[in-house]
Amino acid sequence: MIALNDYSASLENGSRALLFGLVGSILFFSLGCTRAAAPISVSNQPISINGRRTFKPLGEMSWTTNDGSVRKLADFKGKAVILDFWATYCGPCREEIPHLNSLIAKYGQDNLLIVGLNVGGQEDKIKIPQFVAVTPIDYEISFPENELNDFVFDQTSSIPQTLVFDRKGNLLTKVVGFSPKIQKELDAAVEMAVKPD
Repeated sequence: MIALNDYSASLENGSRALLFGLVGSILFFSLGCTRAAAPISVSNQPISINGRRTFKPLGEMSWTTNDGSVRKLADFKGKAVILDFWATYCGPCREEIPHLNSLIAKYGQDNLLIVGLNVGGQEDKIKIPQFVAVTPIDYEISFPENELNDFVFDQTSSIPQTLVFDRKGNLLTKVVGFSPKIQKELDAAVEMAVKPD
């Protein structure tokens, strides 16, 4: 009789253990399947979020100069860089250009590279010589590759769009448009970008 009671008690304990194991497994797997936190960017490597397309690293995106040379951001490590996306027909772009000229004068071309990336298309490209005769540009004018355009205009097609990179090639800020408030934001980013490492 004692043996039978021990046997039924061990069966009862085994059932409890099985039940606890089953419940524990269900909880473990259900909690393990919860959605992960949204990804965040921790580098200059553009990433895909919620189905948006991915891009090659910013440092590898390129532009073509008037003389046909292809350049990329990674070529200018050690120098602060501004990439300014503009067109001749853009009023805010016209207002921003003298300020960009003043930044070159202030920091010097050894410390700061500014590239005016014209995004007006072929019809705008032929207007550039006439435009710069009226609105002088003291920095390089070039033309971005499609992937660089796609990356910059991924969220808005407004111009000007101005990106500021530090001496290590890190993107510090991107501003859209030009106004006194945006000018202050741009100036603060450039001041940080030109600081020696």
